Amino acid sequence: MAGLMTFLGFSSGLDVSWNLHDSDGVPRGSVLVTGDKAGELPLYIGDQGVSGVVTCEVKKKKIDHVGIKIEFRGEIELVYDRGNHYDFITMEHQLETEPGVLEGSTMFEFSFDNAEKPFESYNGMNVRLRYFLKLTIMRKFAANITREHELWVINYPSQQLSPKNPSIKMEVGIEDCLHIEFEYFRSKFHLNDVILGKIYFLLVAINIKYMEIALIKKESTGSGHNVYNESDTLAKFEIMDGAPVRGEVVPIRIFLDGFDLTPTYNSIHSKYSVKYYLNLVLVDEEDRRYFKQTDIQLFRLPPENSKREGFAQLEDPDKQPPSKRRKKKKSSKSKSKK
Repeated sequence: MAGLMTFLGFSSGLDVSWNLHDSDGVPRGSVLVTGDKAGELPLYIGDQGVSGVVTCEVKKKKIDHVGIKIEFRGEIELVYDRGNHYDFITMEHQLETEPGVLEGSTMFEFSFDNAEKPFESYNGMNVRLRYFLKLTIMRKFAANITREHELWVINYPSQQLSPKNPSIKMEVGIEDCLHIEFEYFRSKFHLNDVILGKIYFLLVAINIKYMEIALIKKESTGSGHNVYNESDTLAKFEIMDGAPVRGEVVPIRIFLDGFDLTPTYNSIHSKYSVKYYLNLVLVDEEDRRYFKQTDIQLFRLPPENSKREGFAQLEDPDKQPPSKRRKKKKSSKSKSKK
């Protein structure tokens, strides 16, 4: 059995270690990744080059080969289609082009200067996008020996972010029973942002027991008739306990920092999308539920812009129902005339 395993390449007596660094030789930083493939992975931003040294240490006998190569690859794996991996980038570098023998410890330098990384790494509920280095020792009379080393990639917006960030205004109503206006002051948020808003009770003729708001992640995989949708409630907040009265205003403040969030992804390689929603739910004393859901857009803000952009202002006195807003503008004009 041991001989068969060695012949198939599963027990080759070979240890492979990876040492990745920047183009100037500085060791590559790492990031802690959560999920099914949790661990600490080397971090790359955008199209940074991938270079380093791979060390092959033969523990037992020598290994005859007909060539050694290393690949930089990006692929998408779908849970419902495990047999197929969708490659979107493959680059190859030959380490040894002639037949030879591996003995003891051998180091190979490699560099992929133009390693294109158009998408971010992602570990989802039904899909996984990953980048990895693959070392292949090709053999003539036995199975090839392969080793992989995963990378983690994040991307920042390539273009300057638009200053336009409109608010979200919606209504929930039941004729002659309930009329609520709610407003989120913005519709786009960076991953460490604060979601601010207010809820206005214009008519309350039913007994409301409590109100909550949930942050929901929705993942869609596949295309056409083979689309799989999966939802995950990331957080749920009770923002009101008890019956409100007409004219009452309830503030909303949700800190996104601390949640395992990604940017909004739209049709990545035509394989999957990830979107985020805010779900507002009111429950009356008879446990009937009234809800309204709206999508929000999340983006990754470059570190140098985080302080300059800052969080949303925690107070916004101008964000009031249209009727009150008009009255306030009139009163401010009369004061200026005086």
